[in-house]
Amino acid sequence: MRIASVVGTRPQLIKAAVLQPLLRARHDEVFIDTGQHYDEALAGAFVGELGLVPPEHHLGVGGGSATEQTAAMLARLEPILSAERPEIVIVYGDTNSTLAGSIAAAQLGLPVAHVEAGLRSFDRRMPEELNRVVADHLSTWLFAPTPTAVANLLAEGIVEGVVRVGDLMQDLAARVSAGIRDPAVLDSIAAQLAATGTPGLELRPGGYILATIHRAENREPAALRAWAGLLGAVARPGRPVVLALHPGTRAALASAGVAVPASVRIIEPQGYRTTLALQLHATAVLTDSGGIQREAAWLGVPCLILRDRTEWVEAVADSGGRMVVVGLDGGRAASELDRLAPLDRAASIARDRAAGLHLEPTGAAAAIVGALEAGVGARESGR
Repeated sequence: MRIASVVGTRPQLIKAAVLQPLLRARHDEVFIDTGQHYDEALAGAFVGELGLVPPEHHLGVGGGSATEQTAAMLARLEPILSAERPEIVIVYGDTNSTLAGSIAAAQLGLPVAHVEAGLRSFDRRMPEELNRVVADHLSTWLFAPTPTAVANLLAEGIVEGVVRVGDLMQDLAARVSAGIRDPAVLDSIAAQLAATGTPGLELRPGGYILATIHRAENREPAALRAWAGLLGAVARPGRPVVLALHPGTRAALASAGVAVPASVRIIEPQGYRTTLALQLHATAVLTDSGGIQREAAWLGVPCLILRDRTEWVEAVADSGGRMVVVGLDGGRAASELDRLAPLDRAASIARDRAAGLHLEPTGAAAAIVGALEAGVGARESGR
């Protein structure tokens, strides 16, 4: 089969890194990068680190509003898909790239396969929610990662083409987890950070909190002030917050004139393995990222979710209280951290967590490729 894969962000590159080798071993893949994460630190380095084939087509769409991005992607995708004429277009997740890939393919009469279908936060104010709903209703194949995702699709009347396949991101985390378990990895990360502009950051197991914040709702001035105060509220002497700062969030802080407290150490976005290692050995993770939430769940790290709700409801429900939706409430965040990672036990908890880490893959790539092959075969035999 000839298959076009549309990506544009770091989480999509992570998923593609697991699926692409099997796709290319058995089929003809055209790899298209919209450029939604246009910063080299955000996406460019991921291609090499994760062993991805460089995209055959790079659209160079970065910046602008969601509407501007999506419109530019549609204009540039249409002639590419028309020329390449794939039998299937694969889209991933819930970004503007997902939305544009789905619409462009559907308008050309090309079947869409949505990886990570069925997730719902039930908050239409979130652009990601709109993107995932539209992509699901345009898709021929809907590859759901969880039972709740399947149930969400059935509740919306989507029955055909729904397959629960597992999670590509968990499969990649399982593949690399053995290489990040040793706390000595923190020394090499600290040395790398010192060499690239962040000197004097001491990284010890349980001795720092990792934070990532990038969603549109958390770039509004009031939200910026709220989470900056929250990060200051949870930092402690000898336990700084390490904020891996998205370039769009950095620009929003500068535009609003909001400064983060001195107890928050800002670093550039890191590569995949470094980010995973920083999560594993941290006291806790504070994030608004869906992908980081899932990784924290698999790694067993306490995770405070800086949103009012999450689409990864099972991760929270199954965490035994280790994952908590706190929004931007600094007082609640501080009290939850005191409960989950008391200062006098944080180091031993982090060391024990890393020593006992063992992740099982879900086999999502094989399930996706198998379902596509079976589906195309059935469609052709029915002609």
